[in-house]
Amino acid sequence: MSQLKADVLRQRVRKAYTEVAEADTGGDCCGEVSSCCGVSDDEQINAIISSRLGYTQDDRDAVPDGADMGLGCGNPRAIASLKVGETVLDLGSGGGFDVFLAAQEVGEAGHVIGVDMTPTMISKARSNAEKANFSMVEFRLGEIEHLPVADKSVDVIISNCVINLSPDKSQVFREMFRVLRTGGRLAISDVVATTELPESIRNDPYLHSACVGGAERIEYLEKIIQQAGFINIIIQPKDDSREFIRDWVPGSKVEDYVVSATIEGIKG
Repeated sequence: MSQLKADVLRQRVRKAYTEVAEADTGGDCCGEVSSCCGVSDDEQINAIISSRLGYTQDDRDAVPDGADMGLGCGNPRAIASLKVGETVLDLGSGGGFDVFLAAQEVGEAGHVIGVDMTPTMISKARSNAEKANFSMVEFRLGEIEHLPVADKSVDVIISNCVINLSPDKSQVFREMFRVLRTGGRLAISDVVATTELPESIRNDPYLHSACVGGAERIEYLEKIIQQAGFINIIIQPKDDSREFIRDWVPGSKVEDYVVSATIEGIKG
């Protein structure tokens, strides 16, 4: 992919998720992300969405109001096995939902960093952290292809339905490898393709921003994760996720091509 096309895709994604953040704080809805119209001030709606992704009501009660925006395709924390004192990095942290949940597991001795390329999301997450006095978290503006994080400074990387949005996934995994300490691990929920995507889906900018058009085959992901240096790679597709993926772009049949999956790996 050319640098120009990659930049155009990033700008579309940034614009789309700026609209998501603005919709969640009372702005007009909606732009290029179908889930934007699902982002609501109605806590019951977001509770239903999050429960389908694997979160509990206790999870929702444990974070600041407004942190759960009903986004994502799973619950990466469920496979992260976080420990007290660890440093955690969340790629595409949005309103901070997974960051705040991780912070409660690593405790005051730990540290959680959220990275997002959307300034509006960063502002929202920082406001949420301040409201709830989460002193062990911070949010940094940046692209996941060029992480604003020091080498070998992180124990665990989590991410929820974000890597599929990147036009350069190989670079994303190389960056993950760079910032992880030896023995550090990946705990990711993302969307993967179960069959070759038609060009009509792959080249649709709307479907790219909606977490579908950029999905890659499991075999390709395994290859680039291994090339980045990771070992013990496990990619586990979740067929039951087709039920909620169907609602992302109703009537499009995208659920015939993609599913949510968990992605794990270790920096050896």
